Amino acid sequence: MNRVHRQPPVALTIAGSDSGGGAGIQADLHTFAAHHVHGTSVITAITAQNTRGVTAAEAVSVDLVRAQLDAVLGDFSVAAVKTGMLGGGALLELVAKYGEDERLPNLVVDPVMVTTTGDSLFAGDPAAYLARLGPLATILTPNLIEARQLLGREIETVDDMREAARALATYGPRAVLVKGGHREEGAAERNAEAAGVSGTAIDVLWCDGQMLDLAAPRVATRNDHGTGCTLAAAIAARLALEHPLPQAVAGAKAYVTEALKAAAEWRLGLGPGPVHHHHGRKSAAL
Repeated sequence: MNRVHRQPPVALTIAGSDSGGGAGIQADLHTFAAHHVHGTSVITAITAQNTRGVTAAEAVSVDLVRAQLDAVLGDFSVAAVKTGMLGGGALLELVAKYGEDERLPNLVVDPVMVTTTGDSLFAGDPAAYLARLGPLATILTPNLIEARQLLGREIETVDDMREAARALATYGPRAVLVKGGHREEGAAERNAEAAGVSGTAIDVLWCDGQMLDLAAPRVATRNDHGTGCTLAAAIAARLALEHPLPQAVAGAKAYVTEALKAAAEWRLGLGPGPVHHHHGRKSAAL
């Protein structure tokens, strides 16, 4: 029987390349494909990277990034855009100019500045993310480390995360998602009897003036490399599929949780490995 294949929407990732395949451009394209969205890419940096860390990185020139943007945006009808590693102020400024020209719809800004292993990925002023991309972003998706750098304050509790989301929202994004996956739970939380608290990964979403807590059970795994990239890309993919923003975020979080579970026992590399981006897909050809 002949199948009718619906034309997929197009999403764009503007990010760095991860030679280990777990984060960056590679994770974004895996995520787009898993959502049946056609992925396009603009590479901002090339990293020598594996599950144990980044050993070298080199930024792509502003002219070549501009050429990639023009090539993609001049030919494809892009429905959503996700930014990741921008490297420094010059590329941040370039991306902001395209956003100001309304060429980057449904803009998901993942302010990648440092890896979870401590490797620096942004040489510019962290405040520039807020000044230049904040007003242009549909949603800003910092983790706790990035939110601390952006705001210059400590963020430890869920209440701190809520206050951080409110503060970041004053810079203009429609929504802010402060991710708490790496937050250490305090003793009171570990001993709490309330359902949905102990052993729970809580992200805080400020959207259209409302605050929502998004909770999911923590997954016991070392394979969490690229979860931030994957979550932001999943939000972008769902926006390209015309999901309402709150549902896009909630669905993306559920997708990442399942991807963590599916790869929990993998041993790809000697350090924290990738998640299983294609956990929900089966190919009739295999």
